[in-house]
Amino acid sequence: MHSILAVDDSASMRQMVSFTLKNAGFNVVEAVDGQDAYEKASSRDFSLVLTDQNMPRMDGISLTKKLRENPRFKATPILILTTESSDQMKHAGRAAGATGWLVKPFDPAKLVQVIGKVIR
Repeated sequence: MHSILAVDDSASMRQMVSFTLKNAGFNVVEAVDGQDAYEKASSRDFSLVLTDQNMPRMDGISLTKKLRENPRFKATPILILTTESSDQMKHAGRAAGATGWLVKPFDPAKLVQVIGKVIR
């Protein structure tokens, strides 16, 4: 079973994402911000990281950069799920190593479809 690290400082957004992914058959580990996510990622492997961009302690792009520095996360798909939709932010996400960029509010079926495409 694939494990997904779901990172968002909004409890309601984490619940929605977690519910959607668990219903699709994924194992989900939640993190409250980038720092929490980085600590959880240091002790285990994930099939995919799904992170918000704007969070306290460490934002999604900083988390993506830090994960990409770790050899275990070089090839792990990292999707940024955020309200940010500017080309500048998307470019920064790609430059940091993000696999894709999804804009909130998300369509649960589309989220599962995208994850299915990027998980090996």
